[in-house]
Amino acid sequence: MVTSTRVPHRENSEIIDGWVREHLGDNDALYDLDRERLRAARPDVIVSQTLCDVCAVSSGEVAEIIDSLPTKPALINLEPNTLDDVFADILRVGQQLDRASVSQTLVDGLRTRRDRVAAITDTIPVAERPRVTFLEWLIPPFNGGHWNPELVELAGGIDSLGARGKPSSTQQWETVAAARPQHLFIACCGFTAERALEDVRQLSDNEIWQQLPAVRNGRIHLADGDAYFSSPGPRLVDGLEMMAHAFHPLVHPKPRADGCYTLTQNLSIAE
Repeated sequence: MVTSTRVPHRENSEIIDGWVREHLGDNDALYDLDRERLRAARPDVIVSQTLCDVCAVSSGEVAEIIDSLPTKPALINLEPNTLDDVFADILRVGQQLDRASVSQTLVDGLRTRRDRVAAITDTIPVAERPRVTFLEWLIPPFNGGHWNPELVELAGGIDSLGARGKPSSTQQWETVAAARPQHLFIACCGFTAERALEDVRQLSDNEIWQQLPAVRNGRIHLADGDAYFSSPGPRLVDGLEMMAHAFHPLVHPKPRADGCYTLTQNLSIAE
């Protein structure tokens, strides 16, 4: 690893959110780049991202370090907003690394799996597709952004807050309540399902939370956001399959990967 985060990720979610807002407001870097280790690695290619300021070293710093390296590695900046963008980036990286056929095989398989989910969803009447609120942060709440609203639709839900291809944004609990979600799908950015569960339990005294239809009806789904929803890569399709089974378990088959759980009434993860 040549990067490390400054974000106090072991703190509670409210502290993390406040810290990030403060430092982004001051234009402070949230990640450190180990320049000496990067120079020692003598890379031919550097893959970075310009999608999220919270998640990586700034693109300006990456460009600066490239200019100082004795070799001039190729820079691939990734900025996907949809699932097709993610597939295109996989192909682009494969092409740059002389692994075009490998990346094409991978993407072909991912598209086949995506299309299989979509075909099953097409058999579900629109009236039977639930209103879904996807939350990628809980304290405060953020709706899921970028590719996640698309995943909700492919899985047979109707995203009540997100917009396909658009960033996530801070929400008020009153706004979440007005959306009347029949299912809550929670995949906190950078967190496991178990870590997200800690935040869910903190909401037990929140009256608005308690009145949400999804909470009253026991349709709260927790997923490993770090593994399956936060990062634009192949495992987004694993996340799609998990989500589809959570919304429509009688028609969408059990997914090949684990990482999505429905909470029991006492807010523990169902086995």
